[in-house]
Amino acid sequence: MKNFDCVIVGGGMVGAASALSLANLGLTVAIIEQNQPSCFVKTQSLDLRVSAISLASEHLLTQLEAWPQLQQWRLCAYKRLAVWEQDASYTEFNSVDIRQSHLGHIIENRLIQLSLWQQIEKNQDITLFCPVSLVSFTQHNNEVEVILSEESSDKDQQKITTIKTKLLIAADGANSQVRKLANIGITGWDYQQSAMLINVETQTPQQDITWQQFFETGPLALLPLPGESALGGYASLVWYHQKAEIKRLSALSNEQLQLEISQTFPKCLGQIKVIDKGAFPLTRRHANTYQKGQVLLLGDAAHTINPMAGQGVNLGLKDVKALQTVVATAIGNGECWYQPSVLSRYETMRRKDNVLMMSTMDGLYLSFSHPSPAVKFLRNVGLSVANKLPRLKNKALAYACGI
Repeated sequence: MKNFDCVIVGGGMVGAASALSLANLGLTVAIIEQNQPSCFVKTQSLDLRVSAISLASEHLLTQLEAWPQLQQWRLCAYKRLAVWEQDASYTEFNSVDIRQSHLGHIIENRLIQLSLWQQIEKNQDITLFCPVSLVSFTQHNNEVEVILSEESSDKDQQKITTIKTKLLIAADGANSQVRKLANIGITGWDYQQSAMLINVETQTPQQDITWQQFFETGPLALLPLPGESALGGYASLVWYHQKAEIKRLSALSNEQLQLEISQTFPKCLGQIKVIDKGAFPLTRRHANTYQKGQVLLLGDAAHTINPMAGQGVNLGLKDVKALQTVVATAIGNGECWYQPSVLSRYETMRRKDNVLMMSTMDGLYLSFSHPSPAVKFLRNVGLSVANKLPRLKNKALAYACGI
């Protein structure tokens, strides 16, 4: 039976980053994952799933030596962020105002995961179990016994493996199996809306701005993407609306969808050509606790947030940095780093910040979806006032960037 200091269930962006962060502290780590990310080829089309990686997340990925590879592949820096409802309330945030060269980068999720996996393969302290799935686990005597299932050559049979660990980490997403097996409850709700992701060619060359215009039915957004297209550049459009409307839009041909976009999106979008599309429902989930003994929840396993401001992955990577700090400090102070009383410091560091960001996004969502003319007037006045208070605006921008 193999023993590890840490076992991480989930090898996505957050799970892979946590594995490298803990292995860099001298701990032995195992990752349990069912699917390996596909390789990168320059001629591949851009993925639909992208993230707006903040400056803080960029710093962590640099520390984990994954950033140089992402720079060699493809990413798109953005320097400005604009939000508005009515033209008079247009508010723009600029990296120059907080003395930064950029606010963040738009990067495909798969490439972030793949760059981290490349570093994992070089690290002798990390063992990758893939394709393998979690069956169950039990906690006893300051350790966690983990039962795994691996498909054998005979598809009707499965190979069962048992490993032991001092710390079990759930990085297995919003429907976390670890969270369920640990009997950790959640609070949350469905927003009764969906978001549609649409990759397009744009008449405008690669842009350095990401923007959102708000409507009662939800915002319309643009994220710049890397590369030059036959038309000019690339971008990811995000269309928030009621589930039935997104279902209708998803059933349209690319040509029909282009017409809908031209009639609905702001004129600043310009001419576009749809090349890919997909949709997902909007939900909010928050675990009642991030810890159960020597089991910890990270990323979407602990919290999912309205994607309106693109903070989901960034919150997860903040979780990773906090856990690394807790464990490193305990080791440096000669403490038993995997004791529940020590691990509880992770939730102390993260819960308040996660609640603040989740509540802020919910507040914005509810405010902009409220149909009252009085509320609409107040929110537009609020945006106009914020635009005239640069100190407040820049402080909010720095917080969102994680600096």
